[in-house]
Amino acid sequence: MYKLILPTRYFFKRRISILAVVAVALCVFMVVVVMTVMGGLVGEFRDKNHDFFGDCIVGTDSLVGFAYYDDFIAELKEQDFVLEATSVAKGFGLMTQSGADWNLGIEIMGFEPAAYARITNFARTVYYHKQNPEEAFIPSHDRTLPGCILGIDMSPVARDSQGIYYHNETPYRYELIISCFPLTAKGGLAKAGLDLANTKNFYYSDDLHSGLPKIDGKMVFMSLGDAQQMLGMAGPEPRASAIHIKFTDAIGVAAGCEKIGVIWQGFLESNKDRQYASLLGNVTVQSWQSYRRGSIAPMEKEHTMLMFVFSMLGIITIFIIFVVFYMVISHKSKDIGILKSIGVSRASIVGIFLAFASIIGVIGAAIGTAAGCAFLARINVLEDWLFDKFQWQLWDRSVYAIGDIPNKIEWHVLAIIAVSALAVSLVGAVIPTLRAAGKQPVEILRVDML
Repeated sequence: MYKLILPTRYFFKRRISILAVVAVALCVFMVVVVMTVMGGLVGEFRDKNHDFFGDCIVGTDSLVGFAYYDDFIAELKEQDFVLEATSVAKGFGLMTQSGADWNLGIEIMGFEPAAYARITNFARTVYYHKQNPEEAFIPSHDRTLPGCILGIDMSPVARDSQGIYYHNETPYRYELIISCFPLTAKGGLAKAGLDLANTKNFYYSDDLHSGLPKIDGKMVFMSLGDAQQMLGMAGPEPRASAIHIKFTDAIGVAAGCEKIGVIWQGFLESNKDRQYASLLGNVTVQSWQSYRRGSIAPMEKEHTMLMFVFSMLGIITIFIIFVVFYMVISHKSKDIGILKSIGVSRASIVGIFLAFASIIGVIGAAIGTAAGCAFLARINVLEDWLFDKFQWQLWDRSVYAIGDIPNKIEWHVLAIIAVSALAVSLVGAVIPTLRAAGKQPVEILRVDML
């Protein structure tokens, strides 16, 4: 019975115990909030990349592209684990307007919108053509004109300081002049003399909001045929930059990419004697994670660094617990001496004070977890209030492509944090507890202490 009574009595009688509880609770609160928000941001960013590019990408970084992509797509569509596959042409260009004194460097991406919408969330990212993505490149004011889709941060759509975009009922009548330097299959300029560039007028048909800053702020989208013509990839043997693939639910991304890799090797072997076979050697088969690694990895590293920083908070909490227990035990040495003099074992003494540490850890973890969950539940309401009153935001929505602050609570993460808080409390208490339990009653119960 004393093993339960004494830890509880020490907790309620020693005010310094409150310091230990507060230290544990604050540490848990900060870890819960920051890990949930940062984990949510990283998770959302990964999901947006997956949604926009599909499951697997067979492509090349070369601006020249590769030929015979239609033959490979036909082979892919015969596979029962491939839901859809479509080609994409990518390159760079300049964009301006008639009479304007500015030029903007852009990335160009061309694809067939109906097929691309079956592979990605393209239909959900455009504004005016969500219900009919196959017509996304058709200007509403004149269906005979070539249309293009602008990343939303390049479009004429207004955006306020809260990150809200305001669209007209119909797209603006917005004419753009786009120029590209077409390349031959060998990488040389396709045109000579003074007229090196392909220049064509396009008309704004929609905008695209992917939530990926480099795409929303730099890319212009057009039909596959227009992109190939502008980039020099059209001709008797048209070329593409990549093939985007969507798998069925019956197979995972890793397993699907492995199978695509095997099929591609067979395709290479069967086409090695064709005229443009050399272009196929630069093509790689990648999952969406590998394809977008350059964009995703920095955010994942930031998340890892934050986890490391907050592990340092755990170490600081250990030292606080250590100091608290050193002080508590120094004031309870008489109790320890009396207990040992009546035959209480060293293990039982250790058990009493570790139970005391467990009470601190459990209560601190419970308070910190509850406070963290309550704060996360209201974090967006709180940020809105701060913006209304003081014009302050955690992330400036006019700069960062996020909506609400992520606040989805992962219960398994909460469990790990709570168990870690309990472990920290026990680790902080173990050294002073073992030291006290190792003393002999004759060392503790001196005459001057009675």
